[in-house]
Amino acid sequence: MVLVKENIQFIDKDTSMLQFEVDLHEKGTELNHYWKQCVGSGHAALALREDWRRQLKYCHDKLGFEYIRFHGLFNDDMSTYVRENNEDVFSFYNIDSIFDYLLNIGMRPFVELSFMPRDLASGEDTVFHYRGNITPPHDYKKWGDLIRALIAHLISRYSIDEVRHWYFEVWNEPNLKQFWSGTQEDYFKLYATTARTIKDINPDIKVGGPASARNQWITEFVQFCQNNDVPCDFVSTHHYPTDVALGHHLDMEEKMAQSKRGIVTEMAKQARLEAGESQLFYTEWNNSPSCRDAYHDDPYAAAFAVKAIADNMGIVDMYSFWTFSDIFEEEPFPSLPFHGGFGLLNIHGIPKPTFHAFSLLNQLGNERLNISRDQDSTVDAIASRNRDDEVIILFSNHNIPRAPIKNEKIKLTFNTESGLTDAYIIRIDENNANAKRVWKTMGAQEYLENKSVADIIKRSALSETKIQMANKGTISIMEFDIPPHGIVFLKIHK
Repeated sequence: MVLVKENIQFIDKDTSMLQFEVDLHEKGTELNHYWKQCVGSGHAALALREDWRRQLKYCHDKLGFEYIRFHGLFNDDMSTYVRENNEDVFSFYNIDSIFDYLLNIGMRPFVELSFMPRDLASGEDTVFHYRGNITPPHDYKKWGDLIRALIAHLISRYSIDEVRHWYFEVWNEPNLKQFWSGTQEDYFKLYATTARTIKDINPDIKVGGPASARNQWITEFVQFCQNNDVPCDFVSTHHYPTDVALGHHLDMEEKMAQSKRGIVTEMAKQARLEAGESQLFYTEWNNSPSCRDAYHDDPYAAAFAVKAIADNMGIVDMYSFWTFSDIFEEEPFPSLPFHGGFGLLNIHGIPKPTFHAFSLLNQLGNERLNISRDQDSTVDAIASRNRDDEVIILFSNHNIPRAPIKNEKIKLTFNTESGLTDAYIIRIDENNANAKRVWKTMGAQEYLENKSVADIIKRSALSETKIQMANKGTISIMEFDIPPHGIVFLKIHK
């Protein structure tokens, strides 16, 4: 990070400023870094790529992600199951290659059990560029045999002491015809077969579902498990701030503009009620469900992510961002460096504003402090304290597209035992930590050489700036501005 000095003129009284206050005498509450537990990817075969692995390790090292989830573990391109000479043939070699790598870098798999191997499928319907089969099994007993063989193999290779820390999720978004050609009853049968098979092998292994889109099927799923004595260790679902669940080729700005600010938290609160006492996992979320949404590359997505994470604290138990990388091929693999992909990193491994936002979130302490404000606005804040008594505050200024938002002036006041000294500020906005903007100024080339990639990374890195603070006895004050869809990160030492 580059360290420079930012001069601020202090104003004693200005009603045009938003007033925030933190009382450092107060003891805070636990701040659970629930957004770091898992992150998403595309489909399993991508995990055999060297660049995918390199980018995942970078995200794990810099952002702290613990688990990785992806589709298609049973796709035909993984060669997991075939029928030969009237016999079932299982091959877990490619799965081992992926899981070995995850454990080697300090991560674990969040295992989504999908899609249907061709020789086990009841039909020909597929989804995406890689043609994952979405039909129910023609024989549920054989599906159970596949699950049994996989789980037994994983325990043999990695030990039950390791596998009991993993999560097994049955299918992906079966409430959508794009992902499941069967009925809800068919999915519940698939889930029951899977969960009972897994628990029959070892009751400590965690299994859940329904991995639904749009927060749907939760009530029905919970009731089905309870009424039929079907094991369930967690409830999983997905959400985006739009009313569509698969947004490729749609006008995402129009769809997001029809939404409302904070809608994902309204969804999460309702899902929390429906999940009852079960853990609630969002195994996919982002600002839109399209892998060709220009907003994903912009500071807009970063501000959205910080607000969503702040708002959903204490509601959601695991929040898995979709996805860590633009190495992703639900559509044909792109060559354009910034094409609106889901990733925190682009195809070259260049950090987007969302990556930088997660980097700042990763620096929050484990004690959440109360931060009060004098009026409602589009600005939100998370305040925390770490073991070294360092105070870290993360501000975001976010609203949906085409809705009112403006540059805001902030006055932040601390009540302390003694005045605060050093304070530093980091910004993410249109002019700071914005790789897409740098790429455009360099000519927006479609095919980048290594030197250009390194230059973009360097010119869009986070920059730390010293900020002035006024001390008046036990009161410390700082002032700064935050632009539309901007993020301000403050680090304050006693």
